[in-house]
Amino acid sequence: MAETSGASGASIELEHLTKRYPGAPEPAVDSVSMEIKAGETVIFVGPSGCGKSTTLKMINRLIEPTGGRIRINGEDVTDIDPVKLRRKVGYAIQSAGLFPHMTVAQNIALVPRMIGWGKGRIGDRVEELLDLVGLDPGEFHGRYPRQLSGGQQQRVGVARALAADPPVLLMDEPFGAVDPITRDHLQDELIRLQRELHKTIVFVTHDFDEAIKLGDRIAVLRERSHIAQFDTPEAILTNPADDFVSGFVGAGAALKRLNLTRVRDVEITDYPTVTVDDPLQEIFTKLRASGTNEVLLLDRRGRPYKWLRRGDMMRAKGSLARAGTLVSDTVTRDATLRDALEAVLTDSAGRVAVTGGRGEYTGVVDMETLMNSVHELLEADRLEAMEHQHQLEEIRADRTHAEQEGADGGGRKA
Repeated sequence: MAETSGASGASIELEHLTKRYPGAPEPAVDSVSMEIKAGETVIFVGPSGCGKSTTLKMINRLIEPTGGRIRINGEDVTDIDPVKLRRKVGYAIQSAGLFPHMTVAQNIALVPRMIGWGKGRIGDRVEELLDLVGLDPGEFHGRYPRQLSGGQQQRVGVARALAADPPVLLMDEPFGAVDPITRDHLQDELIRLQRELHKTIVFVTHDFDEAIKLGDRIAVLRERSHIAQFDTPEAILTNPADDFVSGFVGAGAALKRLNLTRVRDVEITDYPTVTVDDPLQEIFTKLRASGTNEVLLLDRRGRPYKWLRRGDMMRAKGSLARAGTLVSDTVTRDATLRDALEAVLTDSAGRVAVTGGRGEYTGVVDMETLMNSVHELLEADRLEAMEHQHQLEEIRADRTHAEQEGADGGGRKA
C-alpha cells in the first residue's frame, strides 16, 4: 500500500451556527455550538429533517449560514471565499456523485488540477489514492463510473474527496445507497483509512448502528439541530441523556456494544489453506491432515474463494471447478464483532474468513470466539448495573441519614 504522509486533521468550532430560510416560521438550524477535535470522527445522527445535513453543508458553505461563526484550526472561515474553502475541505456524498463523462482518474484528479498541481504530481496522487481505497490502479484508472459497482463508485468518491489532501472530510450519508454487505465493507474501509490518515471527519447518518461503529463521538440531534447529547458511543449506550436519545439507542444496548469491538481485538485463528494452483494431490494431503475436515481455497491473489471439504472433492471427482462451496462473505480486521457475528450466523459451518486491505486472507474467526466476547460484554454490563444500583443505595442511605440528623438537631433545639 502507498505511504500517505499528508495533512492530518484540523479542529472545527461551530459557534451559534444558524440557518433561516425566507418565509419559514422557524430556523432550519438554530444556534448550534460545537467543538470537534483535530483527527476526530464525529457523527451527526438524528431523525429526517432535523437539520443534520444542513449543518454539515454549512461547514464548507455549500449552504451559507445566516448567523454564527465557523472556525477551522482557529481560522474564521465564515467570510473567506467559499470556493477556496471547499477546495480545502473534502466532501463525499451518497451515490458518490462522480461525473459520468470522466474516467476514474479524471474524477479523482479534479480538485488537484483546479488548484494547479503539476501533471506528474497528480498522476502519482491518483495512483496512491486508488491503492489506498483498495482499487488496483492498473485496473481502474481508465474506467468510467458506469463500469463500476456501487461500492467501487463510493471508494472512488472517497478518493476524490481526499485528492488534495484536505485536513477535513465531510461525508453526507455516503454509504446509504449500497447493499448492506457492501456498506459494512465500506465502513470497515473508512475505519482503516482513518487509522492511517487521522483526518477530521464529520459524517451524517440516520443509522444509529453506523454511528456507533464509526464515531469517536456522536452528536444526537433533535429538530433544528439542537444537540440532545454529544458524547462517546459508550457513554450514549450506557447513559442516554433522555428519552429522545434512549429512542435512538433502542433495545439491546449490550448487543449494540458489539459495534464498539473490532475483529482485530479478538482471537483470529489460522486455518489450513490451499491455492487454485496447488496440485490436487497436495490439496488431498492437506485435507487429510486438517483437524477441521476442510481447507480454504485461495485464488491467485490470495483471496478466499471456496471452502473445500473431503466429501466435496470425492463427489466432484477431484475437479476444483465443481468442488466446494463459494465463500459468500468475509470480514476485515476493522469489522465490528456484530458484522462478524452476522456473517458467522448465516454460515452453516459457523466461521468467517478475515481479510486484509486488498481482500487477501489473514485468518478465520469462529462462533465460539464471538460468543465468548458476547458473554464478556453481557457480564460487564451486569456488573456495571450492580455497581450503579449499589451507588444509588448509598446515596439514598446518606440522604436518609442526613434527614434523620436534621430532625434530631431540630428536636434538640426545641
